[in-house]
Amino acid sequence: QAQLVESGGGLVQLGGSLRLSCAASGFYLREYPIAWFRQAPGKEREAVLCVSRIDDTTDVGNRHYLDSVEGRFTVSRDSAKNTVYLQMDSLKPEDTAVYYCATKFGLLYPTCSGAESDYGTWGQGTQVTVSS
Repeated sequence: QAQLVESGGGLVQLGGSLRLSCAASGFYLREYPIAWFRQAPGKEREAVLCVSRIDDTTDVGNRHYLDSVEGRFTVSRDSAKNTVYLQMDSLKPEDTAVYYCATKFGLLYPTCSGAESDYGTWGQGTQVTVSS
């Protein structure tokens, strides 16, 4: 059974950093795009970043879906640990949200996209709170 588990959330001050982890079990994470979404209180869930599957030559690197995080958030993958990381720097109070990782497990040649409905496998989420 394909599962994702996030960890690493917490409380951080303005300008601080956090690294979130998304650990996969039941499948090889490198074979699928892994997206990070977030949901702030009272708001809809929104796509933040996505890293494409390792053999996707049409979409290399990180794809950002939010202008506000470009230059501050990056995604990396450790295939040996079957884990994707979201490095968040220069955090702002508006980054406060529950962060989720998601993937398109089971699809053939899946690619990154920003629509929540495109992803069928989700983690449980991890809370990130940035204080001013």
